Amino acid sequence: MKNIVLFGPPGSGKGTQAEVLKDKYNLVHISTGDVFRYNIKNETPLGKLAKSYMDDGNLVPDEVTIDMLKAEVEKNMDANGFIFDGFPRTESQAESLDAFLSDKGETINGMVALEVAEDLLVERLLNRGLTSGRTDDQDVSKIRNRFNEYQTKTAVLQDYYDAQNKYFGVDGVGSIEEITDRICLIIDKL
Repeated sequence: MKNIVLFGPPGSGKGTQAEVLKDKYNLVHISTGDVFRYNIKNETPLGKLAKSYMDDGNLVPDEVTIDMLKAEVEKNMDANGFIFDGFPRTESQAESLDAFLSDKGETINGMVALEVAEDLLVERLLNRGLTSGRTDDQDVSKIRNRFNEYQTKTAVLQDYYDAQNKYFGVDGVGSIEEITDRICLIIDKL
């Protein structure tokens, strides 16, 4: 299996790139955002809880996210590998993912991080908010709060994966194709 963590702040293009990469490498794309949105749309108890955090611009707690992720992996254990999009977000989540995959005889091969300046990300998210209906993409203060959450809780993952020689930063500015080409140069070496 080839297991990739696709990483970057909100609006960096993770979802767009994951869609391209899953087809190119025949991987299963697990997006915590998609899982949350499905649950929110269907008004499940988990969806209502996740929505309350997201509407405030906060991250969903680890235990909720981890349980959802495990279920998605279990459903697809015959896959060629996974692209984890939006997970892990904290070192404790990364450790949980490593332990879970290790129990399955698997590992994370690499973390690919899309790097984009914050001002450009705000512009991207506000534009996405015009069509997505996501309330967390329509308010600059909520967007900035998400960046703060990302910087204080999530960016530490760079050190976690770098210590394992599994961290790869990629310029996330340019055409979709240019960014994909940059990512593929990394994935092909893993």
